[in-house]
Amino acid sequence: MREPVWKEEFPRWWAVVLLAALPSLGAGGETAEAPPESWTQLWFFRFLVNAAGYASFMVPGYLLVQYFRRKNYLETGRGLCFPLVKTCVFGSEPKVSDEVPLAPRTEPAETTATWQALKLLFCAAGLQASYLTWGVLQERVMTRSYGATATSPGERFTDSQFLVLMNRVLALIVAGLSCILCKQPRHGAPMYRYSFASLSNVLSSWCQYEALKFVSFPTQVLAKASKVIPVMLMGKLVSRRSYEHWEYLTAGLISIGVSMFLLSSGPEPRSSPATTLSGLILLAGYIAFDSFTSNWQDALFAYKMSSVQMMFGVNFFSCLFTVGSLLEQGALLEATRFMGRHSEFAAHALLLSICSACGQLFIFYTIGQFGAAVFTIIMTLRQAFAILLSCLLYGHTVTVVGGLGVAVVFAALLLRVYARGRLKQRGKKAVPVESPVQKV
Repeated sequence: MREPVWKEEFPRWWAVVLLAALPSLGAGGETAEAPPESWTQLWFFRFLVNAAGYASFMVPGYLLVQYFRRKNYLETGRGLCFPLVKTCVFGSEPKVSDEVPLAPRTEPAETTATWQALKLLFCAAGLQASYLTWGVLQERVMTRSYGATATSPGERFTDSQFLVLMNRVLALIVAGLSCILCKQPRHGAPMYRYSFASLSNVLSSWCQYEALKFVSFPTQVLAKASKVIPVMLMGKLVSRRSYEHWEYLTAGLISIGVSMFLLSSGPEPRSSPATTLSGLILLAGYIAFDSFTSNWQDALFAYKMSSVQMMFGVNFFSCLFTVGSLLEQGALLEATRFMGRHSEFAAHALLLSICSACGQLFIFYTIGQFGAAVFTIIMTLRQAFAILLSCLLYGHTVTVVGGLGVAVVFAALLLRVYARGRLKQRGKKAVPVESPVQKV
């Protein structure tokens, strides 16, 4: 009797999983990084441990929310905890008089073209400086050793979750100060709803940092640039969304460009098929989690909140999840000791966080002053500059065909911006731009 198909396919899939999770087994004598000290250092195991830590907060919190909703606590609750429960579980419906929040963007009549050009230059320079520095530091922290001497190879920092925490803490402080100093709309969203975007955001950031242990930074940047493809596929299959011909054309060009780069670029000094597969799986995880974050944030904006309020809510739960998980694993103290041993790493981690927080503020200001289309163009150019800078500083090899592939990807992205702008001018409904909140 013929075996079921799933039994025939199982060994093949199991081999793929082993190859990805255990780089040392299939590397053919080469590894992308120093061999892990134990199986507990494997990225797949660390991912499960982190996820279990986040679940230790999410599951009890979800059960509490369901309990208060079933008990109709909003109508029957009293006492000192009532305001806290109301804010976290039920939120508050904004009144008509409260929906004034943010005054619409207005420009003084005497604003000149020169002043507008200077503001645009300021925004572009701020975004480029923040995120180019962030990219260089990200690659430095995740791929290079600290404390190396003539007799010692030094040691690498391996806890991506701690870097996520560093970024979120400073972003939370900046968002909190902005909420205090600048007028904001009356907050109406239940606080617990931020936790879902926070969870997916933390996981996407962790995958992004972790992937740099297995693939080059240019590969990571191109993977981020090409996430429009899975977003379109998801929209077609799940939401039954229809797309214009130019959208399929640009998605095809992006696929071709990424394929040209991946198939023709020179091999990295420490790469192997196994570790490259691990990196691609992590990048796929980054794209999936990041897509969920954007869609969930778009739904939350229905509560008429500001971007700064969104930034505060997401970062608040992100800090809660990462601190709790690090404490449960006992990793927070070890990461702090590493900072104590290597002051250079402490400076890099702090600067990384500053660049991330400042970049968020530049994002809000740029979109408020010039719109999403200009912001998208600036960030697309930033990705191209980031690849060039990484190749110059860290010696990544890119062939002529690979360089052409990069050019095709960014030309397609700019074509999407141009086509979206033309649709808007004609009065058609343009494709919505992804929420820019908390992308790093």
